[in-house]
Amino acid sequence: EQHKNQYTSTLKSNASSENLDYSVVGTVDEEKIHQIEPSCIQHRANTTMHVCWHRNLSVSMNDHRQSIRNQLSGYLLRKFKNSNGWQKLWVVFTNFCLFFYKTYQDDFPLASLPLLGYRSSLPSETDGVNKDFVFKLQFKNHVYFFRAESQYAFDRWMEVVSSTTISSTNPTCD
Repeated sequence: EQHKNQYTSTLKSNASSENLDYSVVGTVDEEKIHQIEPSCIQHRANTTMHVCWHRNLSVSMNDHRQSIRNQLSGYLLRKFKNSNGWQKLWVVFTNFCLFFYKTYQDDFPLASLPLLGYRSSLPSETDGVNKDFVFKLQFKNHVYFFRAESQYAFDRWMEVVSSTTISSTNPTCD
Protein backbone atom coordinates (compact mmCIF):
# COMPACT_ATOMS: atom_id res chain seq x y z
CA GLU A 1 0.00 0.00 0.00
CA GLN A 2 2.89 2.40 0.66
CA HIS A 3 4.22 1.84 -2.89
CA LYS A 4 1.12 3.40 -4.42
CA ASN A 5 1.15 7.13 -5.12
CA GLN A 6 -1.31 9.57 -6.65
CA TYR A 7 0.58 11.27 -9.44
CA THR A 8 0.61 12.68 -12.92
CA SER A 9 3.39 11.31 -15.09
CA THR A 10 4.40 12.60 -18.49
CA LEU A 11 5.28 9.99 -21.07
CA LYS A 12 7.14 11.71 -23.87
CA SER A 13 7.18 10.62 -27.48
CA ASN A 14 10.48 11.70 -29.01
CA ALA A 15 9.74 10.59 -32.57
CA SER A 16 8.98 14.15 -33.68
CA SER A 17 8.80 17.62 -32.21
CA GLU A 18 5.24 17.78 -33.56
CA ASN A 19 4.05 14.70 -31.64
CA LEU A 20 1.79 15.16 -28.65
CA ASP A 21 2.74 14.22 -25.13
CA TYR A 22 0.50 12.03 -23.04
CA SER A 23 -0.04 11.78 -19.31
CA VAL A 24 -1.15 9.09 -16.92
CA VAL A 25 -3.35 10.14 -14.03
CA GLY A 26 -4.28 7.91 -11.15
CA THR A 27 -3.01 5.55 -8.49
CA VAL A 28 -0.28 3.29 -9.83
CA ASP A 29 1.99 0.78 -8.11
CA GLU A 30 5.52 2.14 -8.64
CA GLU A 31 6.88 -1.37 -9.18
CA LYS A 32 4.48 -1.88 -12.11
CA ILE A 33 4.82 1.55 -13.74
CA HIS A 34 6.14 0.07 -17.00
CA GLN A 35 3.06 -2.15 -17.35
CA ILE A 36 0.60 0.72 -17.80
CA GLU A 37 -2.31 -0.17 -20.06
CA PRO A 38 -2.82 2.15 -23.06
CA SER A 39 -6.40 2.75 -21.88
CA CYS A 40 -4.97 4.50 -18.79
CA ILE A 41 -3.18 7.05 -20.96
CA GLN A 42 -5.07 10.21 -21.78
CA HIS A 43 -4.21 13.02 -24.20
CA ARG A 44 -2.78 16.13 -22.56
CA ALA A 45 -2.99 19.48 -24.28
CA ASN A 46 0.29 21.03 -25.31
CA THR A 47 1.39 23.37 -22.55
CA THR A 48 3.47 26.45 -23.30
CA MET A 49 6.38 24.89 -21.43
CA HIS A 50 6.30 21.69 -23.50
CA VAL A 51 5.97 23.55 -26.80
CA CYS A 52 8.89 25.84 -25.90
CA TRP A 53 11.01 22.82 -24.96
CA HIS A 54 10.22 20.89 -28.17
CA ARG A 55 10.74 23.94 -30.40
CA ASN A 56 13.69 25.40 -28.47
CA LEU A 57 11.87 28.66 -27.71
CA SER A 58 11.29 30.88 -24.72
CA VAL A 59 8.47 33.27 -23.85
CA SER A 60 8.86 36.53 -21.99
CA MET A 61 6.58 37.45 -19.10
CA ASN A 62 5.28 40.34 -21.21
CA ASP A 63 4.33 37.96 -24.04
CA HIS A 64 2.69 35.61 -21.55
CA ARG A 65 0.63 38.46 -20.05
CA GLN A 66 -0.37 39.59 -23.54
CA SER A 67 -1.46 36.04 -24.47
CA ILE A 68 -3.90 36.08 -21.57
CA ARG A 69 -5.40 39.37 -22.80
CA ASN A 70 -5.56 38.28 -26.46
CA GLN A 71 -8.29 35.67 -26.64
CA LEU A 72 -10.66 35.19 -29.55
CA SER A 73 -13.17 32.66 -30.82
CA GLY A 74 -15.19 32.35 -33.99
CA TYR A 75 -15.64 30.36 -37.15
CA LEU A 76 -12.72 29.96 -39.56
CA LEU A 77 -12.41 27.87 -42.68
CA ARG A 78 -9.34 25.62 -42.82
CA LYS A 79 -8.00 24.68 -46.24
CA PHE A 80 -7.61 20.97 -46.89
CA LYS A 81 -4.15 19.88 -48.01
CA ASN A 82 -3.79 19.24 -51.73
CA SER A 83 -7.36 20.24 -52.61
CA ASN A 84 -9.53 23.30 -53.03
CA GLY A 85 -11.87 22.26 -50.21
CA TRP A 86 -12.36 24.19 -46.97
CA GLN A 87 -13.61 22.91 -43.61
CA LYS A 88 -15.63 25.20 -41.34
CA LEU A 89 -14.44 24.98 -37.73
CA TRP A 90 -15.13 26.83 -34.50
CA VAL A 91 -11.71 28.09 -33.43
CA VAL A 92 -10.65 29.33 -30.01
CA PHE A 93 -7.38 31.22 -29.62
CA THR A 94 -5.97 31.28 -26.10
CA ASN A 95 -2.58 30.87 -24.46
CA PHE A 96 -0.56 30.86 -27.72
CA CYS A 97 -2.71 28.08 -29.18
CA LEU A 98 -5.58 27.53 -31.61
CA PHE A 99 -8.16 24.95 -30.52
CA PHE A 100 -10.44 23.51 -33.21
CA TYR A 101 -14.02 22.38 -32.62
CA LYS A 102 -16.69 21.15 -35.01
CA THR A 103 -19.18 23.67 -33.55
CA TYR A 104 -19.22 26.29 -30.79
CA GLN A 105 -21.33 23.89 -28.70
CA ASP A 106 -18.64 21.19 -28.47
CA ASP A 107 -16.92 20.66 -25.14
CA PHE A 108 -13.74 19.02 -26.41
CA PRO A 109 -11.50 20.17 -29.27
CA LEU A 110 -10.89 18.04 -32.35
CA ALA A 111 -7.29 19.27 -32.39
CA SER A 112 -5.00 22.03 -31.23
CA LEU A 113 -2.21 23.99 -32.89
CA PRO A 114 0.36 25.67 -30.61
CA LEU A 115 1.48 28.79 -32.49
CA LEU A 116 4.81 29.41 -30.76
CA GLY A 117 7.49 29.30 -33.45
CA TYR A 118 4.98 29.78 -36.28
CA ARG A 119 5.11 32.66 -38.75
CA SER A 120 1.91 34.30 -39.92
CA SER A 121 1.57 35.95 -43.31
CA LEU A 122 -0.73 36.46 -46.23
CA PRO A 123 -0.60 33.73 -48.86
CA SER A 124 1.72 34.37 -51.79
CA GLU A 125 0.72 33.85 -55.42
CA THR A 126 2.70 30.60 -55.46
CA ASP A 127 0.47 29.23 -52.68
CA GLY A 128 -2.45 29.20 -55.14
CA VAL A 129 -5.02 30.31 -52.57
CA ASN A 130 -7.15 32.87 -54.39
CA LYS A 131 -9.72 33.77 -51.74
CA ASP A 132 -10.36 36.85 -49.63
CA PHE A 133 -9.64 37.04 -45.89
CA VAL A 134 -7.02 34.25 -45.88
CA PHE A 135 -3.94 34.04 -43.66
CA LYS A 136 -1.10 31.53 -43.67
CA LEU A 137 0.56 29.91 -40.65
CA GLN A 138 3.89 28.16 -41.17
CA PHE A 139 6.39 26.31 -38.96
CA LYS A 140 9.17 24.51 -40.84
CA ASN A 141 7.34 22.35 -43.41
CA HIS A 142 3.93 22.61 -41.66
CA VAL A 143 1.71 25.07 -43.55
CA TYR A 144 -1.90 25.92 -42.78
CA PHE A 145 -4.32 28.32 -44.47
CA PHE A 146 -7.31 29.81 -42.67
CA ARG A 147 -10.08 31.98 -44.10
CA ALA A 148 -12.26 34.36 -42.12
CA GLU A 149 -15.84 35.13 -43.11
CA SER A 150 -15.45 38.93 -43.21
CA GLN A 151 -12.85 41.69 -43.28
CA TYR A 152 -13.58 42.49 -39.63
CA ALA A 153 -13.10 38.86 -38.54
CA PHE A 154 -9.94 38.61 -40.65
CA ASP A 155 -8.48 41.74 -39.01
CA ARG A 156 -9.23 40.43 -35.51
CA TRP A 157 -7.72 36.99 -36.23
CA MET A 158 -4.61 38.56 -37.76
CA GLU A 159 -4.27 40.83 -34.71
CA VAL A 160 -4.32 38.03 -32.15
CA VAL A 161 -2.39 35.48 -34.22
CA SER A 162 0.30 38.07 -34.99
CA SER A 163 0.65 38.84 -31.28
CA THR A 164 1.95 35.28 -30.84
CA THR A 165 3.70 34.56 -34.11
CA ILE A 166 5.65 37.79 -34.52
CA SER A 167 7.27 37.64 -31.08
CA SER A 168 7.97 33.93 -31.43
CA THR A 169 9.84 34.11 -34.75
CA ASN A 170 12.89 35.03 -32.69
CA PRO A 171 13.87 31.85 -30.79
CA THR A 172 14.70 33.80 -27.64
CA CYS A 173 12.19 36.42 -26.52
CA ASP A 174 13.09 38.63 -23.57
